[in-house]
Amino acid sequence: MGYVSAVPPPRNDADAESEREAPDSRGGRRSVAVALLLGALGATVVLLASGRTWARGTAAIGSDSLQLAADGRAVTGLPAALAIVGLAALVAVFAVRGRSRLLVSGLLALSGLGAALSAVLGADGRSALDAQAARTTADSAAHVAGLTQTTWPYVTAAGALLILAAGLLALRFGRGWPSMGGRYERDGSPRARTVAAVDPDRPEDLWKALDRGEDPTTDPGADRTG
Repeated sequence: MGYVSAVPPPRNDADAESEREAPDSRGGRRSVAVALLLGALGATVVLLASGRTWARGTAAIGSDSLQLAADGRAVTGLPAALAIVGLAALVAVFAVRGRSRLLVSGLLALSGLGAALSAVLGADGRSALDAQAARTTADSAAHVAGLTQTTWPYVTAAGALLILAAGLLALRFGRGWPSMGGRYERDGSPRARTVAAVDPDRPEDLWKALDRGEDPTTDPGADRTG
């Protein structure tokens, strides 16, 4: 009867490393899905909310008053423009690697931050309504009265914060995300090229090897290091 030990076999470094990387890879896959969801949802909210009415007011025309309204794009077109930039950056994150991915992730985060700040700072809408009142009354000195604001600027800012969150996720976990194209493996190393076996007794194999730019007279299993 052989000797049975209760002591577990020693673990090598490769096993320990694989166990450490497994949770990280699962977290990376989850972060990809969350970032895509946040970025796409945030950009959609910003683009839709920017088209809604942000401010209302009245302009005096003689003894009458005219109701005026300004949507988000009339108040400031910056949130919608930055949302489009954020969408482009979200797609570009998966098309680049290394430092380029870090830069694109930063652009994604800055797009969300800029859209949120511009929405909040432009929530008043008075300048846009004053300009509309001047055009309507043909009086450059006309001003809007009874100014009221809606909640749409803050909905726009909330959507922009989702874009910001997607950018922060890309900055934190983007290094381990997959990239577009099939040339690279998940770890970024080039895929090994498989060399087809060539039978020297079959002319068609020789021609195929020549078409691939290979030397059919060279043994693919020979040692080329010497």
